[in-house]
Amino acid sequence: MLPPSGTPGTDLPVRSVLPALDAALTAAGAAVLVAPPGTGKTTLVPLALAGRLPGRVLVAEPRRVAARAAARRMASLLGEPVGRSVGYSVRGDSRRSDATRVEVVTTGLLVRRLQADPELPGVSAVVLDECHERQLDTDLALAFTLDVRAALRPELELLAMSATAQAGRLAELMGGPAPVLEATGSLHDVEPVWCPPSPPVAPPHGSSVDPRLLAAVADTVRRALTEGPGDVLVFLPGAAEIGRVAGLLAGVDADVRPLHGRLPADQQDAALTPGPRRRVVLSTDVAETSLTVPGVRTVVDAGLARVPRFDVARGMGALVTVRVSRASAVQRAGRAGREAPGRVYRLWSAAEHDRLPASGEPEIALADLTGLALELAVWGAPDGAGLALPDAPPEAAFTVARSTLRQLGAVDDDGRVTPRGRALTAVGAHPRLARALLDGAAQVGRRRAAEVVALLSADVA
Repeated sequence: MLPPSGTPGTDLPVRSVLPALDAALTAAGAAVLVAPPGTGKTTLVPLALAGRLPGRVLVAEPRRVAARAAARRMASLLGEPVGRSVGYSVRGDSRRSDATRVEVVTTGLLVRRLQADPELPGVSAVVLDECHERQLDTDLALAFTLDVRAALRPELELLAMSATAQAGRLAELMGGPAPVLEATGSLHDVEPVWCPPSPPVAPPHGSSVDPRLLAAVADTVRRALTEGPGDVLVFLPGAAEIGRVAGLLAGVDADVRPLHGRLPADQQDAALTPGPRRRVVLSTDVAETSLTVPGVRTVVDAGLARVPRFDVARGMGALVTVRVSRASAVQRAGRAGREAPGRVYRLWSAAEHDRLPASGEPEIALADLTGLALELAVWGAPDGAGLALPDAPPEAAFTVARSTLRQLGAVDDDGRVTPRGRALTAVGAHPRLARALLDGAAQVGRRRAAEVVALLSADVA
């Protein structure tokens, strides 16, 4: 299925490793591919696999917007509409057909499918993209797929793709070790510009961000538009900050486009599509590695991200604002060097940069584990024994999570999933909220229960 070399958009660095990757997967059944953003791993690798294998290739992306964008890009390379040879399925939206050979899904949806039918009938290969992000769903999808390969489908091929070189642990889990291949990126130089706000702004606390930082971001965007060509990609922690900065940029000589997971698909498409005027794309970390925004020559980085943490007071996860790691800052800066030499304006100093953590923590180390514990119980491994999780859940947090499930009636005293627990899993929300939705629907009706749960889950991780 992979278009021949010379087809526009296909002569990317990952193409040179495709023969070795095919050989590794044919021989070992599992492999790890390390390839930085811009090398073509998300679009070219699945097409190459589909050209060799008899069944469907299932590609898992951590975010819905990335899943849709990857499917659109692959379909365009083939000169086809989405839903024919390449399709996608995300919550609330699916475009696929009997002819679909490559289907892009979210990692959460992949977990659901594995729970529903672990054999994945008709699927020849599973590709887990962006494994370096270490989200809970990605860890679960990896562990469950490895379990399926060991017990049910030894011929099912598994490829884990990562944008960073820390692939040793993945390789050990996948085959002791599985082959590791690397595609070298071809990014242009990106010049860092250090522009910390003056006077200094307050550090992030909870979900709050100092308004003076957002004002400094807007000022820096205006400066960037005068100092360099091309479109500007701005990294902000969340949708609220994107809205505020968009308001501060009213009147600039550019199209200001938001980009985050809560937007309707057509607005996400608009942010990813170049137009006749320069663009300022205000994005969450969805554009850090999962998405390519064409035309970007400048990045403005606020240096913040919103990540899930366990909120003891609420007994659930919540999103909190933190400083980014150096690894994330490098990934963000690289988006300015995809097409030509670029520039990154960082809203912190070089000295502060050296004090940033080298990399982010895996989600399993800090997030609420109630949903993870329920998934493990449904899988039949309530304590995670025998599963190849990249990291074991912290004992104290996991104990709290399993206790919560017992209180909700989702598992019995031995940790085995109950019918109520299976019903909670099907809702696709935090188990506490799922219980509230199901119980509330019986008392006040589905619509009102859903409205209350939506308010409660506004900032739940």
